[in-house]
Amino acid sequence: MTDKNKGYFGPYGGAFVPDTLVSALNDIEAAYNKKKKEPKFQQELKKYLSDFVGRPTPLYKAKNLSEKYQASVYLKREDLAHTGAHKINNTVGQVLLAKELGKKYIIAETGAGQHGVATATAAANLGVKAIIFMGAVDYKRQALNVQRMQLLGADVRKVEFGSETLKEATTEAMRYWIEHVETSHYCMGSVLGPHPFPTIVRDFQRIIGDETIEQIRAYEGRLPDKIIACVGGGSNAMGIFYPFIPHKEIDLIAVEAAGEGLDSNAHAASLSKGIKGILHGSLNKILQSKTGQIQIAHSISAGLDYPGVGPELCQLYDTKRIKVAAITDKEAVAACKELSQLEGIIPALETAHAFAYLFKTELKNNLIVINLSGRGDKDLRSITASHV
Repeated sequence: MTDKNKGYFGPYGGAFVPDTLVSALNDIEAAYNKKKKEPKFQQELKKYLSDFVGRPTPLYKAKNLSEKYQASVYLKREDLAHTGAHKINNTVGQVLLAKELGKKYIIAETGAGQHGVATATAAANLGVKAIIFMGAVDYKRQALNVQRMQLLGADVRKVEFGSETLKEATTEAMRYWIEHVETSHYCMGSVLGPHPFPTIVRDFQRIIGDETIEQIRAYEGRLPDKIIACVGGGSNAMGIFYPFIPHKEIDLIAVEAAGEGLDSNAHAASLSKGIKGILHGSLNKILQSKTGQIQIAHSISAGLDYPGVGPELCQLYDTKRIKVAAITDKEAVAACKELSQLEGIIPALETAHAFAYLFKTELKNNLIVINLSGRGDKDLRSITASHV
């Protein structure tokens, strides 16, 4: 079921959900539209983001990268936010919203584990119970984050069907929500899913871009030439891109996971290779066969290992407001090692895709901001075991 008047970005988006969820989605939308205008709610959110999350995060001039690549390269340090990634910006907002709705349980999906950790963190602090669904493959390769979630008191549920990665975790989380909709809130981790989630998540994440505008003007007296961000579902990309969309002179570059190569069947490049289709409640570009079967996505980075992408990014791609590139597993691992050894910063493998684009593209004399969306300690096992 979908309301054809709401939640669309061009032809993408909507709310294709069972009748069971229509009332819940309407309640979430109404509560969000009310709370975002209330000074008391905004002040509480601002205080959490400042005192608990640690915002604003720094905008750091990467002097060694800048010297090597003959450009001015700044890093938006979301890896320094509490829990080590940008995901906490959204989970604090959504858990506060869930409490306003009187919900006792927070349901979430996670791939890399960062959204799961951020959800568990916000739920623990705000006194509600988190139930986190995670594919069995990710459960194993992101064991550190599983332990963190459990230590925070979350009920982490292993999903053992299909590809056992983020798509299946999302499917199982949404199925559980349908069965427990009266007492629980689904805390969507990216700019995905049925309306109003793509808008809510984007709005909670846009603080990244809002801070960047103020910071880069303070440092350089102008806005950047290019902004680079990795893209899976798209929350960190939309977070930094959104305030810059009206500035058409700025290139917004979304970097997808090419996995083993775009010509293989082992990638997660939904913008580059996706076809319009419905997945997890909205119409987006998704990886699917000609008969509509969802294809298994692949990326060495668990957070990009998803066969779809948010509807607003699809619309921005179709209208040529964003540029899209794709980076292989091999290139991402190499970029992770290079950044670590040049700047003393270990990035998440998701974020490493954005750096790989910088390293392989001629961007001399440009003023560049890269969204360093997460830290890489969660990926050490994958990095050290990698032979790509």
